[in-house]
Formats: sequence, C-alpha cells, structure tokens
Amino acid sequence: QVQLVESGGGLAQAGGSLNLSCAASGSPLWTTVMGWYRQAPGKQRELVAVIRSGGIPNYAESVKGRFLISRAAALNSVYLRMNDLQVEDTAVYCCNAVFPGNHEYWGQGTQVTVSS
Repeated sequence: QVQLVESGGGLAQAGGSLNLSCAASGSPLWTTVMGWYRQAPGKQRELVAVIRSGGIPNYAESVKGRFLISRAAALNSVYLRMNDLQVEDTAVYCCNAVFPGNHEYWGQGTQVTVSS
C-alpha cells in the first residue's frame, strides 16, 4: 500500500523560511507527478506547486518567486522550500503523488503557521 510521509513545516515569522519534505513508499513504480496542496481554515484546498517526472514545475501565482519545488525521482520524494513566508501562507500543506494509471495518493498533511 502506498504511503506518503511528510516532514517539515511548523511555525515561522513573516519573511522567514520553512522546508517541507515528502516521500512516497510502497510502490515499485516511479511517480509521474508529485506536489503540494494547501488548505487554510474556511477555504478550499488549492494547488501550491507540482513537479512532473520531466522536472517541469508549476506554481500557484501566489507563491511564484518565493517557493521552490524539487524532487528526487529515484526516491519518489518531493521537497518544498518556502521563502519569504506570509501570514496568508498559513495552512495545512498536503503532499500529493500520482502514479502511472492516474493512481493518486495524499499525505496526512503538515501544519504551516506564519506569524506577523
């Protein structure tokens, strides 16, 4: 069974930085897409950043220039470097992985809280 294990997150001050990591295990296949989504209280889940197997990233407009997504394909892992954090970045961040055949999995989520 595929599991996504997330680490990182926590509390930061506005303007600070945090790192998120996610590793997918339990499948002999490599992921086709991995990424991060977030959900703030009272809001819908939204895409933060995703990266495809060819290494092409896609970012939400709100994080472009501040966040950097990367992956270690052989490890089925994805990372998110979050710089210049803003209060509005406060949310639960969830890792997402898509395997061949469009089999999609989610992590449990990790809290990111940014204080002013």
